[in-house]
Amino acid sequence: MVSSAQGRSAQPPFRRRQLGRTLRRLRERVGMTQHEAATRLEFSLSKVSRIESGQRPGLHEFRAMLDIYGLPSGDWEPYLDEYRRAKENGWWRAYGLSDQGYVSMEDEASRVREFQNGFIPGLLQTEAYAEAIFAASGMLRSRHTIENQIAVRMRRQDRLTTQPALRLDTIIDETVLRQRVPPQVMRAQLALIVERSNLPNVRVRVLPRDIEPHDGQYGAFILLDFPEPADPEIAYVEHAFGSVHIEEAEDVRAARLRFDQLAERALGETDSLRLLDRLASRT
Repeated sequence: MVSSAQGRSAQPPFRRRQLGRTLRRLRERVGMTQHEAATRLEFSLSKVSRIESGQRPGLHEFRAMLDIYGLPSGDWEPYLDEYRRAKENGWWRAYGLSDQGYVSMEDEASRVREFQNGFIPGLLQTEAYAEAIFAASGMLRSRHTIENQIAVRMRRQDRLTTQPALRLDTIIDETVLRQRVPPQVMRAQLALIVERSNLPNVRVRVLPRDIEPHDGQYGAFILLDFPEPADPEIAYVEHAFGSVHIEEAEDVRAARLRFDQLAERALGETDSLRLLDRLASRT
């Protein structure tokens, strides 16, 4: 399924969709059909379907579903925690972002794989670099909007150093590291990438600019994995006029294959860090 980041109002927020998937897995684990669940719960069949698609049930309804799906009450707490998360607003709402965008997905993810040929990945940007990128953009944004977007970008980076730490595996096209931003900004930016690459959960590789044409030239993309193995991996692509996130298994598999192929052509981690150091010393 491909979902546009623009015009996604009909789609439930990401956390609610996850809750629906959890309930579907519990039902299927005990071999119960939606019709059987609806009969036992005294719900309509359409209501069970809507809940599994992302409509959040009432608390008592949620408890009833855990009960008929055979879950002992002593094992309910993790599921109740998930229910509470689906109910509350994410921290990003204070910055004017909705629960339907990329940040809400990244906040739930356990691993991010990102290929970038346009900008330094957001999880590795300095505040000054982000400011420079927004300043160079042709899009009209208010100062308040820009400040909020930078603040969100900086807060997202907390996931790299707080537990459970987000795993970041990124491949950066070398041309991105040679962008014409103020020298002092780029020096600090390259230094931060090197510093972050020393974290055990962060992997940085550089795709050399002098290699033959490759699929990465079609554009940047991100793959997100989640803690529950049954939660589908998601591919996310941002473009000039919006973004899409992709859940169709075949399309996500193609994105994963492309990332692996780019990784094979990228410099190793040690050589990538040497290149970053050289570029920083020349900037």
